Parts: sequence; C-alpha cells; structure tokens
Amino acid sequence: MAVKFHKMHGLGNDFVLLDLRHQDFSIDKNTAKKLANRHTGIGCDQVLILRNPLNDRFLATFEVWNADGSRAEQCGNGVRCLGLYLHMRSETPTGSFSLGGPAGPVEIECLEDGNVRVDMGQPVFEANRIPVLMTAVDGWYSLEIDQKKYRLGAASMGNPHALMVVDDIETIDVAHMGAIISRHPAFPQGCNAGFAQIIDRGNIRLRVFERGADETSACGSGACAAMSILHQADLVDETVNVTQAGGNLILSWTKEENSVIMTGPATHVFEGNWT
Repeated sequence: MAVKFHKMHGLGNDFVLLDLRHQDFSIDKNTAKKLANRHTGIGCDQVLILRNPLNDRFLATFEVWNADGSRAEQCGNGVRCLGLYLHMRSETPTGSFSLGGPAGPVEIECLEDGNVRVDMGQPVFEANRIPVLMTAVDGWYSLEIDQKKYRLGAASMGNPHALMVVDDIETIDVAHMGAIISRHPAFPQGCNAGFAQIIDRGNIRLRVFERGADETSACGSGACAAMSILHQADLVDETVNVTQAGGNLILSWTKEENSVIMTGPATHVFEGNWT
C-alpha cells in the first residue's frame, strides 16, 4: 500500500515526513530503516511522523525515527520542518502554536522572513536526568578515549548531548571520536556528540555525530545543547550564531524561562508516494 510522503530538510539535515493524521500506515524499526535507506528507499537522516493531537493544547503530535530504526526524543531541525509543513497547509494560527513530542511540547512560530522559530525548552544539566554516569567537576566531565583524557560538557534538550570544545573543527576526527562518545557506557542511553570551536562570544562552529544517524550536516538540538553548555560555562553570550556545514542557526537564551530559542530555515524539497 502506498503512503504519501514529503522530503524536507533543515540546513541539509534531511527528513522523510509522513502525515499519518489522514493515512493508515504502520511504522516500525524495519520500515523506518527502509524509508531512510539512500540506495533502496527515499533516503534521510530521520523519519518524521505527524499524528493527531492528544488534546486541544496541541496542533498535532510527532515522533522521530533515526536512520538506523531507533527512536529519537527530540529533533530541532525536524521540528522546524514540521512547522513549515503545517504552515504550507495553512493549518498554523497567527503567532506561535504547540506540537506534542516525545520529550514534551515545543512552541513554534513561522516568521515572515521564511525562518521558523522554536522554543526548545529548558536544558537539563543534572547528570541523572541527561543521563550520564560520571561526576562533573566545575561543570565538566572527564572521559578517556584512546588512552587520553578529554573534557566534555553534557546536557539534555529532551535527548542526551555531549560537547567537546576543540581548537580547530576541521582537524577533529568526528567519525571516530563521535562514535566512541555517542556509544560510550558513560551515556547509558547513548548521546549526540558535539564538537565546538569557539570563534568569539557570539559565534561558534559546530559538528555533531548524531546517535542513530552518524554525522549530519546540521543538528538543531545539538546546537541548542552546545550553546547551553557554553553559556553555562560563561564562554558565550546570550545570543549565539552557530555555524554548521549546512548553514547557520541563531540561538538565544531567555532569562525569564531559562529556555533556548532556535531560529533558522526549513525547506520543502518534494513530495511523492512510497510503496
């Protein structure tokens, strides 16, 4: 049976979106892997599923499946794509609206300049809630990789993230280091492993090895986690431009709510039917 899909991306982090509010289609680990396969399927980093809302608070609910068939709790670039998709269908109200996700609600606003603004909520730094099985010293964790000690920050944006500050983003072996950190026993649920080069207090460069998808051209929740960890350490200001391979995101820290606001583009590429 065919299912209608939409191919979208946020800064090159690409998605297959299935709106199952009006289609009868069952997804599981194997189906997600088939959809995500770039040779025999459609191809994507993550599969986004849109479903009917659980209550009147939300416009819709969503879930995220990684390319390897595992589930993800949060996806910043994907949330912006969901916002754009609903806006394209003229379903979005004026101002902000809420979607229900695996990690809780997200507030979205589609801006007149074509960008999408998302309130990603409060970052979590408590080790048992990230979770991470290490003890922080002055906010940083020590992790041994290839018989060498490295300093990591960690936070949850609804999904677990680790961050290493590096001198040069181009020379770090993200595939090797990212895989080790992402699957390290110190992170019992795995994590997205970020590598940040601080240009100045308002600009960083970032690469992220995503749990379940390897390195992607951009990671929205990873950018939010990186900004949060660096802001917590007083290494960046309250508004930061995060440059990734796919482009830029603007991250802002709200003093009142202690939440992170992410602003950036989303793109609809094409639609089709998958059998």
